[in-house]
Amino acid sequence: MNFYFAPMEGVTGYIYRNAHNTFFNNIDKYFSPFIVANQGENFKTKTLNDILPENNKGIILIPQLLTNNAKDFIHTSKEIKKLGYNEINLNLGCPSGTVVSKNKGAGFLSKREELDLFLEEIFTESITKISIKTRIGKDYPNEFYELIKIFNKYPIEELIIHPRIQKDFYKNKPNLDIFREALTLSKNKVIYNGDIFTVKDYENFSGSFLGVRDFMLGRGLIANPALSDNIKNGTKLDKNVLRNFHDKIYEDYKRILFGQKNALFKMKELWFYMIQSFSNNAKYAKGIKKAQTLRDYDEVVSNLFREQDIL
Repeated sequence: MNFYFAPMEGVTGYIYRNAHNTFFNNIDKYFSPFIVANQGENFKTKTLNDILPENNKGIILIPQLLTNNAKDFIHTSKEIKKLGYNEINLNLGCPSGTVVSKNKGAGFLSKREELDLFLEEIFTESITKISIKTRIGKDYPNEFYELIKIFNKYPIEELIIHPRIQKDFYKNKPNLDIFREALTLSKNKVIYNGDIFTVKDYENFSGSFLGVRDFMLGRGLIANPALSDNIKNGTKLDKNVLRNFHDKIYEDYKRILFGQKNALFKMKELWFYMIQSFSNNAKYAKGIKKAQTLRDYDEVVSNLFREQDIL
């Protein structure tokens, strides 16, 4: 059984990944928030810092690219290969309107002829293994039947399927009927991604999909950083470990970011998910959201850890 950590822009960068790997060490692969591929000579500083090997020691990291231009993908792949990476993930799942309007991410799924030509070119010129994270379509679930014919033409390292369409964003339920057919139709290895928030969610899914052993976790793993260990070993999320995990991220953000507002913003993004692991969390969530200074933030978080329990 393998567990992968889904990328989330603004949350799962190298600061977060290092802390997570230190305190939980229960993930087989981490995926970087998407890098916009281009033919520039140098990465932006933020992008480079996130994937530098020295910032990801002891971590298996898969850089993820966002593009619909094969030449951009190939060029950026070569630059990433120079850093020592041997696998790159293609983002065909991002549902963001600004991404989709450019026919990238999940928006690329509606341009099947162009997608096929794109994949033919990048696999012909590939210098690394290529995996794909995809939704099942842009507008309608049955788009997947044509997409899987395209995917089956190429030696995809892993096909990570989030069984929603782009228009769903993260609403509605994952389409498990389509996912079940994907397991039969795909010639490539399939990984499941979607709405595993608790051990019970995992058990319910696995009861219907006994052969699925590999999962990508996202929002559920950010809410409960020990989720994959909970699933594998039946352990509980320890509040003291979670506090140390939080403190490591917090101190590292204060060290690398200029100004307390930037550190506050990053921590508030994290707490949007992590607050769900605490009992009676509403007033603390409100306090964190309203905090304007690090002193205000420190007080609310200290009270939360002291006064509430892990669910």
